Amino acid sequence: MRVAVFHDYFGAIGGGEKVALTIAKHLSADVITTDIDEETVSNAGYTGINFISLGGTVKTPPLKQVSASLKFALCDYRGKYDHYIFSGNWAHYAAAKHHPNLWYCHTPVRVFYDLYERKIGKLQFPRRELAKTWIYPQRLIDQHYASKADKIITNSKNTQKRIKKYYNRDSKVVYPPVETSRFKFKEYGDFWLSVNRLYPEKRIELQFEVFRSLPKEKLVIVGGYSKGDHAEEYVRKVLKDAPPNVEIKGMITEDELTALYGKCKGLVCTAIDEDFGMTPVEAMASGKPVVAVDEGGFRESIIDGATGRLVKAEADYLANAIAEVGANPGLYKEACQKRAAEFDTKTFIKRLRGEL
Repeated sequence: MRVAVFHDYFGAIGGGEKVALTIAKHLSADVITTDIDEETVSNAGYTGINFISLGGTVKTPPLKQVSASLKFALCDYRGKYDHYIFSGNWAHYAAAKHHPNLWYCHTPVRVFYDLYERKIGKLQFPRRELAKTWIYPQRLIDQHYASKADKIITNSKNTQKRIKKYYNRDSKVVYPPVETSRFKFKEYGDFWLSVNRLYPEKRIELQFEVFRSLPKEKLVIVGGYSKGDHAEEYVRKVLKDAPPNVEIKGMITEDELTALYGKCKGLVCTAIDEDFGMTPVEAMASGKPVVAVDEGGFRESIIDGATGRLVKAEADYLANAIAEVGANPGLYKEACQKRAAEFDTKTFIKRLRGEL
């Protein structure tokens, strides 16, 4: 069966990119995209993938997002593949022409829907009015192309609810894949780990506040952002306020990341209503506990009290949980590795094949 995987672009490698690349690897599929940072893809541990680029995007938001959506809406690969899989925020704009298809929806575009009020509320006039003027028609276009998906699967019950609310579509949950055998326990070191794109919705500033109150603890933050994303202004602003016990490594290779998981004390997650979140599973596969905000997809992977802690998204609660878990992280090791095994890539591919 000839399969094509459409994905927005490959700059910073996050959970969505890993899902698309894993599908391509195991189904021997071509990947149709826009921007490709091949070095970053290789550093993430994915080689031998056949990429087809629709051309680069404009590297200024929101023109980057608009140019990507136009390229997918206008492209035409009909008759060249037996099945089409869409991944990302803009790739499903190709759904109108390409059937049979399946959309692995990571989430409806959050700034259009559940984070709209939060985003708009932070803007000053006239940027606020310009944002409203842009988002309203884009939301309608997004809903139009979402209706062209033959079938939707998604990464969590949390996202499944959003899909029903904003698209009025049913979907099946197929939890995203983690190659659990790649992650090894080494030791409980002297630092906590945070792995996420440097986006506002990840609440990096909350992590700073927590570790500013824990001067004897250390936090290492791994992650970057793609040029032209909405994160650039946020990153410039927030990084100026990093406390001395927080180290920001940016984007690193997958081998370097695996080594950090193996040696850290545990993982800290603060994202707003996270879609699912693959990093807690990666940490648990390494035998490490997770301290996360009690929101969204974290509730579907982390077992409070057994594989870590789920607490209010407030600095005091997170700091207390870090102190509690960090006092004896080894108590969580066995339960963490057992839980992570439930999200292994083999399970994901088996379920995905059953949907094609």
